[in-house]
Amino acid sequence: MAPKTPRAKSPSGKKKLRGKRRKQVLPVHEEEEPINMEGVGHPEIYPLVLTTKTQEIFNCRIDEDVTDETPYKLIKKEDILEDLHNRAAISDFHPLRKLVRDYPGNEILLVYDKDFKYGLNFYLIGTEEGKENYLNLSEVPEEQEEFKELAPEDLYVYKPPVSKPWVSLGSEKEIEDESVKESTKQITYMISRKRRGFGAPIIFSDQNASSVKDSYIECTAYPDKNFTLTQLEKDVGMQVVPHVKDISTQTRCVEIALQQNEITNTFFDDWKHLAEEEGTFGDKTDTHLKEYQSFTDLHSPMEKTITCVSWHPTIYGLIAVSVAVRLSFENRVQFSGKLLLQPSLILFWSFSDPIHPQLMLESPDDIFCFQFCPSDPNIIAGGCINGQVVMWDITSHADRIENIKAGGSRSKKVTLKPMFLLEPDSNKEAMYIRHCAVSSIENGHKKVITDIHWLSDTFEINRLGSVYENRSGISCQLVTCSADCTICFWDIRPQKSLTPQQTEKKKEETIEIPFDVPSTFLHLDLSWKPLTKLRLSKGETSLDHCPTKISLNEDHLLYKTQDKMLIQTKAVKAGEMNPYHNLEAGMANYLKPIDEFCTKFFVGTEEGEVIYTDWKMERDPETGRLMTKKPVNLYTVHDGAVHTVQRSPFYNDIILTIGGWNVAIWKEGVMTGPLLQSCCAPKRYTSGHWSLTRPGVFYIGREDGYIDIWDLLEKTHEPALSQNICITMITYIKPWTFSAKQQFIAIADYYGTLHILEIPWTLSHPSTNEVSSVNYYFEREVKHLEYVEQRRSIREQEKKEMELEMEKKKVKTYHKSKEVIEAELKSDYESYLELEKSILISLGLIKVTEKVSYMDLM
Repeated sequence: MAPKTPRAKSPSGKKKLRGKRRKQVLPVHEEEEPINMEGVGHPEIYPLVLTTKTQEIFNCRIDEDVTDETPYKLIKKEDILEDLHNRAAISDFHPLRKLVRDYPGNEILLVYDKDFKYGLNFYLIGTEEGKENYLNLSEVPEEQEEFKELAPEDLYVYKPPVSKPWVSLGSEKEIEDESVKESTKQITYMISRKRRGFGAPIIFSDQNASSVKDSYIECTAYPDKNFTLTQLEKDVGMQVVPHVKDISTQTRCVEIALQQNEITNTFFDDWKHLAEEEGTFGDKTDTHLKEYQSFTDLHSPMEKTITCVSWHPTIYGLIAVSVAVRLSFENRVQFSGKLLLQPSLILFWSFSDPIHPQLMLESPDDIFCFQFCPSDPNIIAGGCINGQVVMWDITSHADRIENIKAGGSRSKKVTLKPMFLLEPDSNKEAMYIRHCAVSSIENGHKKVITDIHWLSDTFEINRLGSVYENRSGISCQLVTCSADCTICFWDIRPQKSLTPQQTEKKKEETIEIPFDVPSTFLHLDLSWKPLTKLRLSKGETSLDHCPTKISLNEDHLLYKTQDKMLIQTKAVKAGEMNPYHNLEAGMANYLKPIDEFCTKFFVGTEEGEVIYTDWKMERDPETGRLMTKKPVNLYTVHDGAVHTVQRSPFYNDIILTIGGWNVAIWKEGVMTGPLLQSCCAPKRYTSGHWSLTRPGVFYIGREDGYIDIWDLLEKTHEPALSQNICITMITYIKPWTFSAKQQFIAIADYYGTLHILEIPWTLSHPSTNEVSSVNYYFEREVKHLEYVEQRRSIREQEKKEMELEMEKKKVKTYHKSKEVIEAELKSDYESYLELEKSILISLGLIKVTEKVSYMDLM
């Protein structure tokens, strides 16, 4: 039978084969297995991505429904299957549809993966056992979690090293270059015996052991002079890099001098610091404040008072004051029409011109507090009596009020040009500067703003009160307190747009900006809302505390920003763009949280209470809304409104509070009470401030125009000195240091006069080791408070024991019978008769042998 020949392949056959191959390439419609984390030891975890739309459908929105405290949510299996049916492949649960269908339970655990530990923003737990383990693990109390940290699970377990294949990185070439190789050909020797010696007979014989010492025969070596060679010096590479040696010559003297400069201060004058400088302590000519200058607004038609004072941080001799009309609430309402015609101002006074203000900042209403920005002194924030926050930018007017000499050294101070020297007609028409932006009336404070502070440029907070690092390097947030019982945090950066429709509407609107108003904070004008708002509740009642002053943990850093601000302003003048003119919208999403940051602060209230509370928000377990935490401590110390709550510039944890007729000093962390509490003063206190150079000195203003100067190293029960400044109430005190030899204190009174006084040597220069001495005094007071608390607890225990003994005696007397009581009374009476008889015998009234009857004694 002939073999079969292969058939020729027709082109149609090729087409058929191609069609078959294409059919084989098509995917089979089978459900793929979902990807889990079995490779990292968690086979029950299935990561997935949930879009914003899916989060809204299943109520698992990030930072609202799922947070750091509760990062999980139970979702019904029926809801997921319904979503798969409605949206099919568009559903975010489509990759895990097989897992959802085969899941045995009714609810599937969805966990928010904030740190992207498994690669995506959420993950599902695909087993009931894994769900129970996760829920039980999340309910472990904090005490057990702290105990787990001490468990031996964290002990180091030795694991032997495992050999790995060597990967060449080029080091073997360097070793090969440094190794020595023989370049000449080696000489080969062949040693052999003579031919006749091969195969010779061998005769062995016995050897006497005693003939040789120690029965040992050795072949001693000897030096062969024919083969004595001397080895030349050669380099041998033992490491990848050859040894490096530092060799120096004639530098010992310079090295010794450098070491001395590192160890001790060679420029320290030992003779000068052997003892304290001689001073006439107690002499009134050196301890009293000396009048330097005074300022009064003579052009104002209405009587005004000074509400706040602040020195310019970088310009010598420039001070800003806010003025308000001296009217009560009823009169202010009555004359509201006239008040609208008079502008509310912040006046800038200069030492070079005590008559005319250098600048006048306009505001919608009277300003009761303001503060320069610690990052840029040309940015000013203030609080109005109507509850609005106002922003000013005086960058365009900075050249008119200052003159920095080019090429000057750092020690040279900034001098001020008077306005009448710059422009001849400036006295006739004062320079008014309008505000850049004001906050929204509906969303801000409802009453007068009593205090305002800039947050430090090292941190920023979000709406929950969590603290994050500030990478911009400038202060962008404010905190204010008001008489409407609220504390608000503000952010001056533009808010992120929520929907594109809002941005389109804003583009369509055309806003006409006046030529004299900078556009720095135009995005905030009349739409500025607080970032977060706190309310200090009074516990069980529905009323709230009314804050008047606050003190944050970072306030002490603002005392030492004068040099820093001077450097920043010079950098801006050198040509760099001002960072406040190009602010980014909102907080960045990649900021690093600061865990060990103290978010607690002190608050002074209108009722004279001092509150220590936290600005972090917490969620109500019943409603889920954000609410303010309860105050940590509350002290009722002052008998009037607290108008000063200030941290010491030398000790971060020491706080001065003044209110009513007394003053108190607190230490943060000491919960028992104040370290120092003065007795009632003859007149009510109205203002106060710490000394900037002496840690134990602070100034207090009174309503009769006197200022009390306290020195804790001299007296702690009363002020060391009292001096009359004016005839009316002192409203504000603000010291400032210009140099080591010149320090001033600004004192404002109720009649609108600003007094500038020079601080004497004894009050401006600290004594030797004054910082440590005052700190030791505070430590003694802390120990005294601890001792008082211990004695109080002991007294309470003794009182309880005495009450128990009295109760026991009452119980015993109650259970005694009538016969027992009569017997006790009879024995007591007989003992009394014996005592009386012995006394009469000792007096010689009766003899021992005589018998005294009961009637004779009567």
